[in-house]
Amino acid sequence: MTADPITPANPILRGFNPDPSIVRVAEDYYIATSTFEWFPGVQIHHSRDLADWRLAARPLSRASQLDMRGDPDSCGVWAPDLSYKDGRFHLIYTDVKRYGRTTVDGARGASLRDFHNYWVWSDRIDGPWSDPVHLNSSGFDPALFHDDDGRSWMLNMLWDHRPGRKRFAGIVVQELDMAARRLVGERRVIFQGTALGFTEGPHLYKRDGWYHLLVAEGGTERGHAVTMARSRTLFGPYDVHPDGPVLTARDTPDAPLQRVGHGDLVETPEGTPWMVHLCGRPMPGSDRCVLGRETAIQPMRWDADGWLRAAAPPPVTIDERPVTAFERFDGPDLPDAFQWLRSPEPDHLFSLAARPGQLRLFGRETIGSHFEQALVARRQTAFRYDAQTLVDFAPEHFQQAAGLVCYYNSTKYVFLQVTADDDGRRVLQLLSILPIGEGQSVTTDPIPLPAGPIALRASADHAVLRFAWRAEAAAEWHWLSETVDASLLSDEATLPGLPNFTGTFVGMACQDMAGTGRAADFAWFAYDEAIG
Repeated sequence: MTADPITPANPILRGFNPDPSIVRVAEDYYIATSTFEWFPGVQIHHSRDLADWRLAARPLSRASQLDMRGDPDSCGVWAPDLSYKDGRFHLIYTDVKRYGRTTVDGARGASLRDFHNYWVWSDRIDGPWSDPVHLNSSGFDPALFHDDDGRSWMLNMLWDHRPGRKRFAGIVVQELDMAARRLVGERRVIFQGTALGFTEGPHLYKRDGWYHLLVAEGGTERGHAVTMARSRTLFGPYDVHPDGPVLTARDTPDAPLQRVGHGDLVETPEGTPWMVHLCGRPMPGSDRCVLGRETAIQPMRWDADGWLRAAAPPPVTIDERPVTAFERFDGPDLPDAFQWLRSPEPDHLFSLAARPGQLRLFGRETIGSHFEQALVARRQTAFRYDAQTLVDFAPEHFQQAAGLVCYYNSTKYVFLQVTADDDGRRVLQLLSILPIGEGQSVTTDPIPLPAGPIALRASADHAVLRFAWRAEAAAEWHWLSETVDASLLSDEATLPGLPNFTGTFVGMACQDMAGTGRAADFAWFAYDEAIG
């Protein structure tokens, strides 16, 4: 056995990587995180020391596993659960097809949502992963518990849409017959939560004859928390931890890591427990988290009374290793950092073969569409970054545009676009779609462009987002006089009632609202961070 891992710097997964589920297999650790509307679905990272992590798999990569076309913003894949039994990895996840409007417990009126929970498996973490088995649709955040008697159980939160009822109606459990590949027996509510409300994200563990239930409560914003309860029997009753939440930042508003909650436990080979959990880093002097919900880790301990507690204050050492990447598109696949939105048919959106050495994006629907957008982007993982790309694009009219995009969702993005004016001349404009008032759409005055490929640049310094352009052979950048408030690309800045569970991406996009599929070619993409 190896020594216990070093104390990691937090967050261990920077940028949009929420709802972590962790499992250890021998000396290998794996974390699965939510991807919502981003394709392929689910990110799985691997580590040997709990400190350094690399992307190992995105398992939901085929149309037979996941098709999110039409899924609303911040829907799609929620809270995957990763477990291991009998030499096989098991992953269950929710595909949210309808969200409606945000409501609170006890809200009047119907709140109809559609949550479909699926199970896939693989003998290897990098696949191939099976086609999915539909398990239920009664609520979200499914998880598997493999008991020591060989039986397996599925947990999820129960959604109650009825007027006047608590939407978060408790945690249910039902047996999973893994051989028959279906749930059997009756579902049973085993825990209705505490006064914090919003009881979700269940995980179950067995230790010294106790069933320990871990849940997320308090909502995913500043009141978020990890709550635990235990019982001598699977079906309860469960007694709540005598200390209240076992992990939260709700009482420390100045801590660098906020929104602490939605956790999962793992033990080292030596038996030391660690909890991975969701967190958010507000901009200094702001309540807004442009980096989205990230994943951090906390050392824990089992005390003599059998309850789990934090071993020390949460680590506050921020990972100060800046990402520097220059990506060329000269291989058969996209570089690992990039994802796209919703569609399991990437060949309809982009090609790495149509013009060798370039990423060709086919102009599809608006990049605010919920169906088919030609948008390829990477996560923003620091408050300060510089992104550049080189685009070759010849638009015929104003309905065709391609360029560099800073994107949160369909109601929050900034698009530095090469397009055409009414006379067919190629121009540059900044299009800002922002959650101000009932929603704001603003363009800057058009800038005439020279012939040939155009380099585009976005530079973020906390809340200040600036843009520039230059001809391919030119040395000097031309900075736009207009700046954008980058904090609007965050969970906290929103139109009323909409879900905001992801994070900001920066990348390349092409749209053709005339439906002719006008293509744009991107030669490279550079992303450089500065920490601080």
